Amino acid sequence: MSTETPTETLDVKGQNCPMPVVKTKGAFDGLTPGGTLEVVATDSGSMSDIAGWADSTDDAELVDQEEDTEDGEAVYKHYIRKTE
Repeated sequence: MSTETPTETLDVKGQNCPMPVVKTKGAFDGLTPGGTLEVVATDSGSMSDIAGWADSTDDAELVDQEEDTEDGEAVYKHYIRKTE
């Protein structure tokens, strides 16, 4: 469980590449500097996709990623802080 407290949560469960990243970018763009976006996905590829997106985005800091289970299904949570 992440210690990060999200400012907003984006649910992209059931969506596959590239939608989790596309929707993450859209939600992140509206985030206030210092805010943290929690992205909840079921696509295992989102772990590397969102990490790569955050790495190539100047004001995005990937704070944490974790794998969890909800209703017997793998769920991937990503916490991205807007730095400026």
